[in-house]
Amino acid sequence: MIVRDLEVLKNTDKAVSDARWTSVRMLLANDKMGFSFHITMLEAGSEHTFQYKNHLESVFCMSGTGSITDLATGETHAIRPGVMYALDQHDKHTLRAEEELVMACCFNPPVTGNEVHQADGSYAAAD
Repeated sequence: MIVRDLEVLKNTDKAVSDARWTSVRMLLANDKMGFSFHITMLEAGSEHTFQYKNHLESVFCMSGTGSITDLATGETHAIRPGVMYALDQHDKHTLRAEEELVMACCFNPPVTGNEVHQADGSYAAAD
């Protein structure tokens, strides 16, 4: 059994920050679960464009409000507590945080914890 505390992990190398977001990696590839699990906080007023070309991601909004736009279709969806979205087609998207967003995220394949976003908004493929 794996038990981890978000408040403890926030003060370790499991907390990764970039341009106006922080992601606490609670499960990683070396945990051998077949997915990684993160709690990600996006700052109010921030906007982020990503496309995970090598990963699938599912995201559940725990708190805050914002929107997500599918850049292939232009369709925009409201994000609020209780809303889930899944990037099942490696969808290029823009995520906007009106208020601070706190999101629970799962990645498949799991991330290692050392990834950084490339210029195109993706993570490199796992070795």
